Amino acid sequence: MYKRLFSPPNNKSFFLFGPRGTGKTTWLKTCFTDAIYLDFLRPELFQRLLGSENRLEEYIPADYAGWVILDEIQKIPNLLDEVHRLIESNKNLRFVLTGSSARKLRRSNVNLLAGRALQYYFFPLTVAEVGKDFDLLNALKFGMLPSIFTEDNPKHYLQAYIQTYLEQEVQQEGLTRNIGAFSRFLEIASFSQGESLNITDVAREAHINRKVAENYFSILEDLLIAYRLPVFTKRAKRKMTQHRKFYFFDTGIYYHLRPKGVLDSPEELEGVCLESLVLQEIRALNAYHDWGYTLSFWRTATGIEVDIVCYGDEGFYAIEVKRNRTISNKHLSGLKSFREDYPQATPYLVYGGQDVLEIDGIRVIPVVTFLQGMAQYLAPTSPH
Repeated sequence: MYKRLFSPPNNKSFFLFGPRGTGKTTWLKTCFTDAIYLDFLRPELFQRLLGSENRLEEYIPADYAGWVILDEIQKIPNLLDEVHRLIESNKNLRFVLTGSSARKLRRSNVNLLAGRALQYYFFPLTVAEVGKDFDLLNALKFGMLPSIFTEDNPKHYLQAYIQTYLEQEVQQEGLTRNIGAFSRFLEIASFSQGESLNITDVAREAHINRKVAENYFSILEDLLIAYRLPVFTKRAKRKMTQHRKFYFFDTGIYYHLRPKGVLDSPEELEGVCLESLVLQEIRALNAYHDWGYTLSFWRTATGIEVDIVCYGDEGFYAIEVKRNRTISNKHLSGLKSFREDYPQATPYLVYGGQDVLEIDGIRVIPVVTFLQGMAQYLAPTSPH
């Protein structure tokens, strides 16, 4: 098991959200070896507590002082009322509440403990966590889920993972009545990876109406397997695009969802995966290190774009990702335009070459160098 960057609070209950397969349970069992552990994926436990939430107290000794882990809390969202009561009645109890779906918690108007529990997110493995085992080509094709590093056949694992989400999370939870339409939608949505999302176009291609498509995108976000990146508009001097960009949370999931054919360009797929991987790493480190950046992208109505913008009280970065191994002026044009509007920003061009360069005041950094040194390049307190 790789040592994870996430550090839990010492003496306060917390939620830990993250997609299945990111290693939450393994990490918890390693870090909280003496905790009481209740897994709501166990049918008998689920059935015993569903509708009888007060029975939770039966699993916790009266004189117990320590951690209680409730794994997959979204299965019984009303249990949070009982957790709230127990926290109030026993100051020595601390809970870890994990979830791979925020849908029921968000839509059931349940008790999120009114600040008595912090909220954190877990991500696929980062480049910093896997260290010398990091391989760029494997990461682009198979992603960074922990099992990828132990499975004999990563491709089969990812295919099974996708099917698991379809069957267990979508079908069993009754999130959609038409699993076939949702499966077709997933494939169509994969073509939107790293692109400004046009829901009307996706709906047309998937042969569903727009409201259904919007609901399907909401399901993906609630299951934490996809997200939408907003447009950076702070003090905008130009007319900006309105559509957010869409990403699956892991490059391997995207790569194996997207149907491929003879007309697909390997260069195009590699470029999308490269940008996705860089953003994937930034999201994780931003959360784990509490950098406090708002992540977005920049695109004008005329199509001038910067892939990733990190903006916060102590840092401001513009990042363009190119698979090209050599750099020309056209690759720098988006960053130059952004710098005209925001001279305070530090611009980076991350590319497929091997040399660290500086061109017209823009740092040009090989992708592996940038991924391995991201804490140096983006940390608010680090020199640049």
